[in-house]
Amino acid sequence: MRFLLIHNEYSAPSGEDVQFQQIVRVLAEHGHDLRCYVRSSAEIRSAALGRTRAFFSGILSRQSRHAVRTLIATLRPDVVFVQNLFPLISPSILPICRQMGCPSIMRVANYRLVCPNGLHFSHGHVCERCLGGREYWCLLRNCEESLPKSAGYALRSAVARWIGWYNNNVSAYICATQFLKSRLVAEGFEESRVHVIPNIVYDVESPNGPPASNSYVAYVGRISREKGIPLILKAAELCPEIPFRLVGTVRAGFRLPSSQPSNVEFLGPKYGTDLASLYVGARLTVIASQCFETFGMSVAESMLHRRPVVVPRHGVFPEFVRDEETGALFEPGSAADLAEKIRCLWNNPEICISMGQAGRRDVLARSNPETYYRAFMEVCEKVAVFARDGATRPLPVSSGYFE
Repeated sequence: MRFLLIHNEYSAPSGEDVQFQQIVRVLAEHGHDLRCYVRSSAEIRSAALGRTRAFFSGILSRQSRHAVRTLIATLRPDVVFVQNLFPLISPSILPICRQMGCPSIMRVANYRLVCPNGLHFSHGHVCERCLGGREYWCLLRNCEESLPKSAGYALRSAVARWIGWYNNNVSAYICATQFLKSRLVAEGFEESRVHVIPNIVYDVESPNGPPASNSYVAYVGRISREKGIPLILKAAELCPEIPFRLVGTVRAGFRLPSSQPSNVEFLGPKYGTDLASLYVGARLTVIASQCFETFGMSVAESMLHRRPVVVPRHGVFPEFVRDEETGALFEPGSAADLAEKIRCLWNNPEICISMGQAGRRDVLARSNPETYYRAFMEVCEKVAVFARDGATRPLPVSSGYFE
């Protein structure tokens, strides 16, 4: 099968970028004919009037429409796979795919189809004001803490909804969790077109044993407010005897507190073997996201390395972490409960080992590449057959996996 895969990379490496690369990898390993159209938000910094261009290209990108039209005419793909479209590609490419007879499948990697900033998070709190076609709240509340940026986010989301670029042109949507699917369905997306296929996690060699005696609590992810970094710092203050190591890139505009607990160490971003070593050296990992995640790659990576995880009891996390079996769930926003759950696991290393073993079994069963590939290809084959039969509207199909 021939695929055209489309993605707008973020200016700094992200979990969405990694998952796009994993999908490309699994399709290539199965011998499919692939062509990628990838833009990077890093282009904005180097281009003349970069931010102004990004404002308008997020609504309609003539450059991307032309590029996609040319690629489809040349490759004649059976399926167009779409991930992130903002800010340089835009949903305006979707009708091009349909007009040229190519069904499109969109991987929903954030909440941007129903929330302009994609996070359901504004000014330090979960926010759902934009649901129901009220994107103007993104501007009224200045959710991005920049009026031009908030206006751009609100406008591009509203235009895509008004014109129907998603509903009228996307044949199927893929979500990593039932929670995300439920959010889309509640906002009017056809349930039969929304499929749940957990993200790909490739197995890695990892030592089967307890961490060293000088271990620590690890956090891996973006260093930002919505990821709950202030909450982790408060919990660390309540656990002065436990060392914490935080890994990730600081989000633009986020400032760390001038005074930080002495038991916390920020290590910056890590990748590859350095990141694997961080997991191996940890006794447990913690995620404290205050926003609604869509999957949580660091949760899966931690489990893969046999480390239990402490996560908030909201959003997608209860789908992945079995409380007291593969990790612990804490009350969202409560530093005291987070600290209690961390201390409980820290003081019981034998429980950490058994939870880690169970977590690894879970993630390998749920998120292995072959399971993803079979479910993904079932959706692709059905939409491709439907398109070849000359259908003019998106195909409602059910993958049968993880439903």
